[in-house]
Amino acid sequence: MRSGLRSIVLALTLVSSGTVAAQASADPAPGSATPGGPPPSGLPSGPGSVAQMPGGPTPGAPLPRRAAVNPGSSSGALVGTVPYKIVTASERGTYIQIGRDLAKFVAPEAGIELEVLPSAGSAENVQRLRREPGVKLALVQSDVYQAFLDQAAAGHAEARELIQPLRLIMPLYNEEIYFIARADAPLTHVHEIRNARINVGPLRSGTAMSATTLYRQLFGEAMPDARTSFLTNEEALVKLTGDRSLDVVVVVGGQPTKLLADMKPEARQLIKLLRFDPAHASSREALKTYFRATVRASSYPNLLSEDIAGLAVKAYLVTYDYNLGSTVNRLTRFARALCGRFDTLQAQGHPKWREVELGLPELSRGWSYYPPMAREMKNCIAQRSRPAPVAKVCTQQERILGLCK
Repeated sequence: MRSGLRSIVLALTLVSSGTVAAQASADPAPGSATPGGPPPSGLPSGPGSVAQMPGGPTPGAPLPRRAAVNPGSSSGALVGTVPYKIVTASERGTYIQIGRDLAKFVAPEAGIELEVLPSAGSAENVQRLRREPGVKLALVQSDVYQAFLDQAAAGHAEARELIQPLRLIMPLYNEEIYFIARADAPLTHVHEIRNARINVGPLRSGTAMSATTLYRQLFGEAMPDARTSFLTNEEALVKLTGDRSLDVVVVVGGQPTKLLADMKPEARQLIKLLRFDPAHASSREALKTYFRATVRASSYPNLLSEDIAGLAVKAYLVTYDYNLGSTVNRLTRFARALCGRFDTLQAQGHPKWREVELGLPELSRGWSYYPPMAREMKNCIAQRSRPAPVAKVCTQQERILGLCK
């Protein structure tokens, strides 16, 4: 029976294995490059695995054209295209789909060939944005960004070195936080998971930060190390339903997140999503950091028969505080295109784009927008908000005299 469950979960959830060769890049980086190398023995090396940190183009793909500075221009105007990278998250998550939308609909208008890279998640993205050559953009959860700021304020030198030069481009959407249990488990609500065996996602992932932070806020204590694991979502689901060595698997992703949306009807016999009760006494502290959300049955018809209450964390698009003229110009053009193509993103991109508000709200202390992009975004938003000019109605006399334009 257990082997049967394992095979079903594998069929429902596991992505095809395969490797993406990492190639070193010669692009300048804000800091020193993260050393590469083969993954440790036993770790998965396919797309989206924690051991996989691609640093270059896919073998066999044509090399992107480099941008050149027009020698006759004092403004550093660019011609051609330039290769940039954005770090996202799992191959089966929402971040990577948002990155692909930016690469398809926005980057070309800015003269950027945007390579979309999978990663372990938000904490890794902060480090790669700071250190990996060619990475100019990253998707980062709000709680992870704040945790780096808190560590820096407490005197942690590496955290300060990593987070201090990073800047926000804009807030995006709320990412739902899912607590997955076995279908036959007595658990029904998130506040019942105390002392359960919980998988929080890979180290350096945003999921691990959200899961451990929420646990501490719900129960007033850290998640016990002996009952915490850091497997990928796919590996954890196999253990949850196969050898039953886990009780809860935490997944973070904007709905519909591919991992859950792709599951077949048989999955309901194996797993269930736990509800969040905002009225429970333990929920009060959690709602100071996270947001109430509704997990819709329409997002996961093979798992849910009705909407359930949940929690969410905010996602941000982040960059570095660049001052090189050519990079500033290119990112400014990216901001202009992001604003100008926003309607297309909402119409043709991932459904989460329809939850994004085009705006730059006031930030918490220690958070800063990237000024060149913020100025461009504000100008574009102001132009979009202006009422359309009213068409002039020509008089009969103007039409006779040929003065009606």
